[in-house]
Amino acid sequence: MTASAAQRPRSRFGAILRYTLQSCLPPKRWAAILLPCVGAILFGLLSRAVGSSADRAFANVAAEGIFGLAVPIAALVIGDSVLGAEVRAGTFHFTWLSPAPTWQIVLGRWLGGSAVALVTIAPSCALAALVAGSPSSAGPAFIAAAVGSISYVALFIAIGCITRRTAVWSLAVVFLVERLLGAALTGIAQLSPTWQSRAIFVGLLDDAPARLVREGIPQGTSAIGRLAIVTLVALAVANWRMRRMQLSGASD
Repeated sequence: MTASAAQRPRSRFGAILRYTLQSCLPPKRWAAILLPCVGAILFGLLSRAVGSSADRAFANVAAEGIFGLAVPIAALVIGDSVLGAEVRAGTFHFTWLSPAPTWQIVLGRWLGGSAVALVTIAPSCALAALVAGSPSSAGPAFIAAAVGSISYVALFIAIGCITRRTAVWSLAVVFLVERLLGAALTGIAQLSPTWQSRAIFVGLLDDAPARLVREGIPQGTSAIGRLAIVTLVALAVANWRMRRMQLSGASD
């Protein structure tokens, strides 16, 4: 194999990654991503009004507001931007019909979306802790938001490969399956980026409120491993489904 032939797969993958970062995220999408990130910071400010210590107040507000609302919504916008929006618009044909294998497309879109999440969602959650007056919570908040958001991006890419109504089904997964069913059924919570990112955050705190520790699901670094498995499964499903996609024109 010549050097140029060996470099083609790498160049195709690099092109997919560059296209994801440059074309899939127009200014309006960036605004939609930054809005829930600002919301996360406002949740940190809101925790100052809670009548308890800064660390415990932020932990309570972050568990419910930041990891239960701001992180999923911001990740949903990113996940829909890197794949679902293109499928609906009918422009994904050009990538899908390229010589690049589907696993490179899925991985490139996920890495591009994850990079955006790591420079927007995770820092905003850490900044929320600083605004709340709880600097010791900034590290756990950053790690939990980073792991949770990249897992969400993989999940939303998989949904984008399964249905054109990516945003609708993603919202249903977040608020109906994760929030409602996950609150009642531990088996669902164990596979939920919302509950697992919250468990990462709580497990990494020095003195977490007892009410936030949920029995039956892994905490801290163990939850990171669980979300890594969820992410890999979601990417595998996305790759399998993308091979069988039937694309047509733009969706109404």
